[in-house]
Amino acid sequence: VQLQASGGGLVQAGDSLRLSCVYSGRTFNRYSMGWFRQGPGLEREFVAAISRTGDNTYYTKSVKGRFTISRDNAKNTVYLQMNSLKPEDMAVYYCGADQDDIATNAQYVELWGQGTLVTVSS
Repeated sequence: VQLQASGGGLVQAGDSLRLSCVYSGRTFNRYSMGWFRQGPGLEREFVAAISRTGDNTYYTKSVKGRFTISRDNAKNTVYLQMNSLKPEDMAVYYCGADQDDIATNAQYVELWGQGTLVTVSS
């Protein structure tokens, strides 16, 4: 079982990107899913999370109103729509799965994707 993240790239400030993360197993709907990011020299930080059913979403303050997390359990996929990107959003973005709680804390994430790089030029 693994997570495969994709969708990163080089964009200009103000542009949009949509990240995707596909879960390869059969138990996707047992996991809360989260997106985290790690900038150069920084610790991995929480960005957004979504509950197992998709009914509840959570965001870090700096992305609220610009980013939207969603999931399609039929496709075993979680998305992160990122609008109005800023240079400070530049980081490697990771998806993570947490079976026990909402995936807002990196230290409790049980399964990680490989990361996808988002570069934002000013």
